[in-house]
Amino acid sequence: MPLHKPYTDIPGTTIFDADMARKGHHLNQFCMSLLKQDNRGQFKKHEAAYLEQWPMSQDQKQAVLCRDYNAMIASGGNIYYLAKIFSCDGLSFQHAASIMTGMSEQDYLQMMLAGGRPPEGNCYSGEANQNGKN
Repeated sequence: MPLHKPYTDIPGTTIFDADMARKGHHLNQFCMSLLKQDNRGQFKKHEAAYLEQWPMSQDQKQAVLCRDYNAMIASGGNIYYLAKIFSCDGLSFQHAASIMTGMSEQDYLQMMLAGGRPPEGNCYSGEANQNGKN
C-alpha cells in the first residue's frame, strides 16, 4: 500500500523523502566523494569518466555534466549533497540558488534580504483551489 504524501501537491517544490533518497542514493554518494581533494581533481580532469564510476542513471549523469541542479533535485539529489558540486566549481550557494530559481544572483540576494519569496501562490494546489485562488 503506497504511503499517502500530501506534500506532493506543492507546486514547484520537491520534497526529499525516503523515496527520493533511494532514487538519488548514488548521485548523492558521488557528491560526497567530492569532499576528498583527490576525487575533486579526478572529477575536474575528466568529469564524464569520473561519473562512469558511479551507478547513476544517464539522466543523473547528464544533469551533473550540464550542472542542471533542478534536474538533479528531481532525480533524487539533495541540495546539501549537491553543494559539493558547486563548491567544487568555486560557486557559492547563493549563486547556485539563483540559477535554480531563474534569477540573477543580485535579484536572488535582494529577495532573500527582503524576507524570501512572498507567500502568495506558495500553497498546496488543492488549498489554492479551495480558497478560490491560484
